[in-house]
Amino acid sequence: MQLLKKLLNNFNGLHYRQEYLCLSREGLEHSLRCYLVNNATVIRDITDAHLFVGYSPLIIALPLTTVRTLESSTIEIAFSHMSLQQNEDLGKKDAIARLSLRKIHESMQGNTHIYFYEGVKGSHHFVSNIHQSVIQLNNQLYNKKHGNVFLNNNLYKQVQIAYSIPRKICLITVRKDDLYNLFPTDLHGRIDDTYTISLRKEGKACQQVESVKRIVLSDINAAAYKNVYALGKNHMQPLKEKSMFEWSAIYSKNFNLPLPKDVLFYKELELEQSFTHGIHKLLQFRIVYEEKFLDEPATLSHIHNCYATWRYKHRISSNLLLR
Repeated sequence: MQLLKKLLNNFNGLHYRQEYLCLSREGLEHSLRCYLVNNATVIRDITDAHLFVGYSPLIIALPLTTVRTLESSTIEIAFSHMSLQQNEDLGKKDAIARLSLRKIHESMQGNTHIYFYEGVKGSHHFVSNIHQSVIQLNNQLYNKKHGNVFLNNNLYKQVQIAYSIPRKICLITVRKDDLYNLFPTDLHGRIDDTYTISLRKEGKACQQVESVKRIVLSDINAAAYKNVYALGKNHMQPLKEKSMFEWSAIYSKNFNLPLPKDVLFYKELELEQSFTHGIHKLLQFRIVYEEKFLDEPATLSHIHNCYATWRYKHRISSNLLLR
């Protein structure tokens, strides 16, 4: 069995050993653009307007202003290195990945109206079809592990596509009484004055956030990538003494919560509403306060190996931080 696994890893076409590769978001040149499309026509560039907030199922959030003119409950998103304008045609060779999605939820918070979409199907050309089949076989045979969220069939491909756009890995600070937790998240983002964070509904981190309602979300320097990844286990950990975590000397302005080491930017967030879909609890916050410490940050983010391999084969520098 181990021999088969080794063979699959040797012939999957992927250049890097790690599935998710860290980098500085600002340092990634020639990154993909993300377009809302209708058939082969570009409706809008949504690279900076969409949120990736779920992977089981895949969930994408968009502001109402972006999809207002669409009559259908289904949408299509194309990923391309081409710089395209509204109403331009997108050729088949111009899109290296596509996602089809259907609307599952809409929410209103203040003046912010958000639509949430669930992935239906994804396709990409980051690696060859043969290599994609090998990757899928390896996934079916070896990723059904206790405690691991198994991404079956096409869902695995949808997630590979979603992570072709650099996703920020931020740290969340939680305090209840005199106990704390500090854990990473990459399923989050801002639309107008509303901030959405997706956490696993069964996780202790999610329960802690729902209990305290007030948290701090911190952007982190990419140089701290190893330490941030190591905090992933805290999603399933109880609250602990403050001394169990590494903090900076800075506290947030209103909530007086300690900020983690290597913080670049932080937001104080207050929970206002939430809903559940799949394994996720999607928490929607009001932004209370935000502060930046550096004008030219190197914000910790990561991308999937499939897209990183595509960049490598096309000789596009990625400045990856290998763990």
